[in-house]
Amino acid sequence: MNSSKTPTIILASDHAGFALKEAVKSFLQALPAQAGKKYTVLDVGAHELVPGDDYPIFMSAAAMKVAQDLKGETKAIIFGASGEGEAIVANRFPGVRTAVWYGGNQEVLRHTRNDNDANILSIGALYVEQDAACDAVESWLETPFSGDERHQRRIEQIDNIE
Repeated sequence: MNSSKTPTIILASDHAGFALKEAVKSFLQALPAQAGKKYTVLDVGAHELVPGDDYPIFMSAAAMKVAQDLKGETKAIIFGASGEGEAIVANRFPGVRTAVWYGGNQEVLRHTRNDNDANILSIGALYVEQDAACDAVESWLETPFSGDERHQRRIEQIDNIE
């Protein structure tokens, strides 16, 4: 990640992901600055637990901020019940590549960054415990895009689908 400034991590959730978002936010804010593990955390909502709130509002806010970062340094972590609807919303924005994670093997997370340069991670809060989510987020954020020609070519193809 960019060593000249602190990378920005956008967080968003609806009611179903609210508690997990709050836990991951605290975790990210507590990471030490050593070894580049310091992030600017921006929470775009929900800011309070409101049963039945609508996730598209919050996911759009997060995805828009990622899409507006032309340098590609901003990442987002979004939370919902399954993470699927949240990812569908986020992936509607140009340049956004959202991966969904339900827990389990973290190797798939590393592939989403290494191979696909995913810039948003959507976590299904119904399926992921707090400690696992924090470990996964840290691993995902620390995994760089490989820059491999074949992966870059595929990302360009994705970005140019009309």
